[in-house]
Amino acid sequence: MVMIHGRGATAGDILSLADELIRPEFAFLAPQAQGNTWYPFSFMEPIERNDPWLTYGLNLIHSLLERINRNGVPTERIMLLGFSQGACLVLEYAARHSQRFGGVVGLSGGLIGPDSTPRDYVGVGSFDGTPVFLGCSDVDPHIPEERVAETQQVFERLGARVEMRLYSNMGHIINRDEIEYIRGMMAALITPRPAQVLTASKQPCL
Repeated sequence: MVMIHGRGATAGDILSLADELIRPEFAFLAPQAQGNTWYPFSFMEPIERNDPWLTYGLNLIHSLLERINRNGVPTERIMLLGFSQGACLVLEYAARHSQRFGGVVGLSGGLIGPDSTPRDYVGVGSFDGTPVFLGCSDVDPHIPEERVAETQQVFERLGARVEMRLYSNMGHIINRDEIEYIRGMMAALITPRPAQVLTASKQPCL
């Protein structure tokens, strides 16, 4: 599982979620944003305003996945998870590189760009049934409910199986129901064949 932290947080913060997920079959990897921020402005700002930082963050995820692939783990065995700004980065990356992932999790996040942003993602492939979970408060101060719903629609159009849950009056947090759902996604990805079980360890932050 590749885990992307939020604005003002650290790789160590998002890695602490692994203790709640309790899946020793998984390795957990988390890159660290310079200055604890992936891009400087709101995810609702014009995309070019957050560049080159946004492009750097997207390329970092891509490079990390390529490194994991070279070490023998195919993309369909990799889950992407992000919270807040990290969720926005994960979801935007996945939409631009739609293919069969092990799973995609966006906690309190949505696709990047203003409401007028075209969501055609020309030239990308298909998620081919990738399970996707979107969890957010219905009154999140940073993530409009409408953007989460739009993200669901885009991912479904690209071939994903999306579960979206909006929680009434929840803060900008991760709740127990979300954790349990993610654990179920992880369980579904585990194979019984020992040769394909991932090393049980937390890897150092990259």
